[in-house]
Amino acid sequence: MTSIYSEILASASLGEKLLCVLVDPEKFENDKAEAFLKRMPQNANYLLVGGSTATSQQTEETVKALKQHSALPVILFPGSHEQITEEADGILFLSLLSGRNPEYLIGQQIKSVSWLRDSALEILPTAYILIDGGKESAVQRVSKTEPIAQSEIKLISETALAGEFSGKKLVYLEAGSGAKNVVGSRIISEVKKNVSIPVIVGGGIRSTVQLQKVYDAGADIVVIGTAFEDDNFEQL
Repeated sequence: MTSIYSEILASASLGEKLLCVLVDPEKFENDKAEAFLKRMPQNANYLLVGGSTATSQQTEETVKALKQHSALPVILFPGSHEQITEEADGILFLSLLSGRNPEYLIGQQIKSVSWLRDSALEILPTAYILIDGGKESAVQRVSKTEPIAQSEIKLISETALAGEFSGKKLVYLEAGSGAKNVVGSRIISEVKKNVSIPVIVGGGIRSTVQLQKVYDAGADIVVIGTAFEDDNFEQL
């Protein structure tokens, strides 16, 4: 079986853009999974499952519900080491590089090792960078860290490159769930210019126009979540 990461690399090398739909187990109604998936964009490539404070049971039940009705790979997007389930296909192994809280730089990662050591999950080391999206995000509250201002383009770019130098295989620029402002095009293009690993962008994307702007700026993968879950994604 082709790995998730090799598929991402192959798509990036060809300039093919990928789409992830993020599902928050705390909000998702598992008995409506089939209907949800039927509404999902046909060009979606992956399902991300995770939330800042979801429980292990909520995460596992949501993954099972989605996989019952979809053949798309399911990737965990964990808010803590407790949100790990063997029912998924892969996991974003996140380090919150935008903050300076050691618990989310390495602490949670160490706590997850006993779960992941013998796991069949594909582990995707990811430099996670929280960008100011115009409102306090759940990640900000839970991690007790501050996002980087959108004006700090050089700092964001160098943080992303530091992540690559540290061995991360992906960079995730995150404006936060329900963000008022998406990650700016200048930020995305500058990060893309300076790193050689795929760039993921998420947070606050509510329409196909915004989606296309993020792609045009250089994102390899775009994540849509809150707007789609709430049925407020504008198909323009």
